[in-house]
Amino acid sequence: MAQKIKKGDNVQILVGKDKGKRGEVSLVLPKKGKVKVQGLNLVKRHVKPSQTSAGGIEAREAALDVSNVALLDPKDDKPTRVGFALKDGQKLRVSKRSGAVVE
Repeated sequence: MAQKIKKGDNVQILVGKDKGKRGEVSLVLPKKGKVKVQGLNLVKRHVKPSQTSAGGIEAREAALDVSNVALLDPKDDKPTRVGFALKDGQKLRVSKRSGAVVE
């Protein structure tokens, strides 16, 4: 099955502490149905010192469920749902809001 949200897409968070904020998808975990958005949904983690890091408390991006983010429409920059359409034998992602093809 094709993915509705892909790496590099601009999305808006729909729920949680970062509701309404927008960012770019940096990682997609399709088997878990989760995505990571660059600079959002930060959580604190205690890290042991190692050769590469000094240790301490780090802020990291936590994964969000795919259902809790919405793709931004390429035409009017508002959240939209995603559908699929066949064009010249290719399956394309299409915005449900405006019908525009999502690149």
